[in-house]
Amino acid sequence: GFFVVYSLRVNLSVAMVDMLNNTHQSNPNHSSSVCPAHANPSRNTKIEKNVYNWDSETQGWILGSFFYGYILTQIPGGYLAGRYGPKWLMGFGILGTVIFTLLTPVAADLGASYLIAVRVLEGIGEGVTFPAMYTMWAAWAPPLERSRLLTISYIGAQLGTVISLPLSGEICFYLDWTYVFYIFGAVGLVWFVLWTFLVFDSPNTHPRISERERIYITTSLKNELSTSAGFIPWRAIVTSTPLWAIVVAHFSYNWTFYTLLTLLPTYMNNILGFSIQENGMLSALPYMGCAVMAVLSGQLADYLRETCLYPTVRVRKSFSLIGMIGPAVFLVAAGYTGCNYTLAVTFLTISSSLGGVSASGFNINHLDIAPSYAGILLGITNTFATIPGMVGPVIARLLTKHNTIEEWQAVFYIAAAINLFGAVFYTVFGQGTVQPWAVHTSFSHGD
Repeated sequence: GFFVVYSLRVNLSVAMVDMLNNTHQSNPNHSSSVCPAHANPSRNTKIEKNVYNWDSETQGWILGSFFYGYILTQIPGGYLAGRYGPKWLMGFGILGTVIFTLLTPVAADLGASYLIAVRVLEGIGEGVTFPAMYTMWAAWAPPLERSRLLTISYIGAQLGTVISLPLSGEICFYLDWTYVFYIFGAVGLVWFVLWTFLVFDSPNTHPRISERERIYITTSLKNELSTSAGFIPWRAIVTSTPLWAIVVAHFSYNWTFYTLLTLLPTYMNNILGFSIQENGMLSALPYMGCAVMAVLSGQLADYLRETCLYPTVRVRKSFSLIGMIGPAVFLVAAGYTGCNYTLAVTFLTISSSLGGVSASGFNINHLDIAPSYAGILLGITNTFATIPGMVGPVIARLLTKHNTIEEWQAVFYIAAAINLFGAVFYTVFGQGTVQPWAVHTSFSHGD
């Protein structure tokens, strides 16, 4: 599911490079990119599809528009998942996204405003997926296996990015950009059918689970989940300091993540001069690293908690620090590599890979502090964490009007500074144990 979600979200970033009419450049004295372009394979084989004359500001809005829809359904998503069960919520959310993806080429022909509207609707559909998934894990994941299970399901998100970036590049090259949307849309439809038949809300409702596994999962969770499902302590949630620590961390991490996610293909094209085919491959490298590091960090985090008996809070904080300060340092370094492609790509990859470590840091902390309300907490943090997706690319495109290396350095500096602030804030205020308001039971229990 995450694979589908991310491949549908990312494909526009690559297709965008091909959807633009590159004959008109915002800056006439540049050939097309700052660094010398690489040998471009000839492209006479393909039929040219429609291209559009959108300026860099419009591009920023089109790439950011997705998040305007995405932000709307975060908290409702967490609430609905708890109310009606995560299975159908996630299923229909992604199905909606798939349908609008298939409509993307039509919308683009009608005009930029139609395309923005379609992307907003896609965002609305996709907004429910993470809260739904957290609600599902709250019912399925035994506490000490959380980091492992969650990071494994997160691989889907990273792989969706890793595979769809180069694949979109190849599809644009051999077919044309419309097929990017048709092919990924088709994959999404297949996923929906499988999801319908194979997935259930909780171990107790699953028809094909072994009795032994069912009892194992439910016993491991009995002290963690709140008994009164209908009641949601909104006031306690909103005033919870550990939650705000996650919010700040999540916001600042996503600033870097989304700025890269939406603009890396543009940077590769405009500054480093890579063609659309190389572009997809190289833009995918950072996420490849991120996926690998996320899974490794998940294994390590649970090993430290289970075997070495480190307190959860210390594990979450140290992983968050590495996963936020590391990327900041290498992102700034990438801005100073000039036209040394290898070094630029290496630094961006290291930056993103280290970011993967935070998947076992603040990213799972919702499940530590309030498993019963994990979906709602994720909805709240993700609402704030989506703002960078809305603002980041737009600000970055406004700063990079002339596509000079100095302008991009400014973009990288801003991202790095925000990251550092988030890391410090989380280290000071984060926590690792179930909060008292999250457990409404008569008995008290220790850590």
